[in-house]
Amino acid sequence: QVQLVESGGGSVQAGGSLRLSCAASGRTFSRNTMAWFRQAPGKEREFVAAHRWSGGSTYYADSADSVKGRFTISRDNAKNTLYLQMNTLRPEDTANYYCSAGGTNGVRDLRRGEEYDYWGRGTQVTVSS
Repeated sequence: QVQLVESGGGSVQAGGSLRLSCAASGRTFSRNTMAWFRQAPGKEREFVAAHRWSGGSTYYADSADSVKGRFTISRDNAKNTLYLQMNTLRPEDTANYYCSAGGTNGVRDLRRGEEYDYWGRGTQVTVSS
């Protein structure tokens, strides 16, 4: 049974940091694209960052409240774990953060949640001002 389990969420003040982890079990994802999404109350799920297994390329959201420059996605294939280092957190980063992984068909559009086959249950991040 494939499982993605997120951890590392919590409550921090603006300007603080958190490191999220996503531990995969049931199969290896070393040759799969993996990503982080988030969903705030009353809002749609949005793409945060992705890591392609091929070449190790990383991609970040380009939205107005961009995480680029503040968040870093990485993975440890030996541990079958995906990470998201989040620095200089802002109240607008408050959301439930989900880990996802592509399946055998791969992921073409990294920003489309529908292209990912596996999802964790999420970990809550709350940033206070």
